[in-house]
Formats: sequence, structure tokens, C-alpha cells
Amino acid sequence: MARVEAAVRSRQLIAAARDVLSREGVARTPLRAVAAEGEVPLGTLQYVFPSRELLLRAVIEDMVNEIGDVFPDSAEIEGGLANAIREGIRAFWKRLASNRKLQLMQYELTVYALRTEGQEDLARWQYESYAAVVAAWCAQAAEAAGEESAVPLPQLARIMVACVDGLILQYVCDPDDERADQDLERIIDMLVNLAAPRPLGAR
Repeated sequence: MARVEAAVRSRQLIAAARDVLSREGVARTPLRAVAAEGEVPLGTLQYVFPSRELLLRAVIEDMVNEIGDVFPDSAEIEGGLANAIREGIRAFWKRLASNRKLQLMQYELTVYALRTEGQEDLARWQYESYAAVVAAWCAQAAEAAGEESAVPLPQLARIMVACVDGLILQYVCDPDDERADQDLERIIDMLVNLAAPRPLGAR
């Protein structure tokens, strides 16, 4: 069997874990199931990820990185902060948020981290990372357009995450696409009004 580079093997196993976790749920996903999905011996999985906790941490980190990739692909930052908010949230919803199984897995991982001794900080890091990704994207858009937000960008980002996260949870419970799309547009309008972008230095 050809030797597989560690980084490649790690990505392969994280992808396998995400598939199984999305399909079966966190509580019903043993390491053996992930190894089978990744088509590797259990010993290989345990060599790369010596514990279930380390594997789940890697999955959460992968999800954070995926969210970070959505925003640069969503809209040109030269369009200003309002445009970045609108197009970024729409792109996120279309690509990730409306994936019910993926979002259910994310909530399960958050609860798992909060309930597992020694893993509580992972849940906090998860949401801090989501907000940091959004804040950085908004900062780039505002800077490129010579704008500033009426509220501090870290605060704006936390509120954006909270609003979209709440809508996702409703969608997971009751996946009504038409209602979710309408509610998303109202959330976007509210967030743009909250940010109230203005020329840098204007009062």
C-alpha cells in the first residue's frame, strides 16, 4: 500500500468523520465507524487522532475554516460594508446554513463540547472563531470602501452570528425554505441598518 502523507490522511479522516457525524449523529459515531468510512484500519485512525475528542476538535476546526472560505468567495469587498453583509450572509446560507444535517451536527458538537469535561473551551473557541471570521471580512470590506461601522465590528460580528445561528436552529427544527429566505432578508436589512456604514471619519 502506498504511503499517504500525514496531512492528506488527516483531511481524509476529517471528511469521513463529517460524513458519519452528519448521517448518524455525534452520540452514535464511534471511531470504528469513521475508520470504515475513511477506508482505513482503526489503528491508522487512532495514530492520526489518538482520541475521539481530538477528532471532534479537528472536525470543528474544519467547519470554522470552511466558514472562513465562504466570505472571500461571496462578494467583492470593494462593494462596501453593506454589500459585504448582504452577499456574505446570502452566500453562507446558500452554501452551508441550509444544509440541515451539517447544521444539526454542528449543534451536537457544540453541546458535546459543553458537556464533556475538559472540552468546554472548545465550544467557546468555536463561536469566537465564527465571530472573528465575520469581523475580519467586514473589516476588509469597510477598509476597501473607506467606510466605518456605527457599532464596533467585533460586536457587529457577534450579533450577525447570533441572528443567523438562531435562524439556522429554527430551520433545523422546521425546514421551511420560503419562510427562511424571507426571514433571512429581514435579518440582513436589520444588520445593515445596525452597521449603518458611513464614510470613514464622518459623524
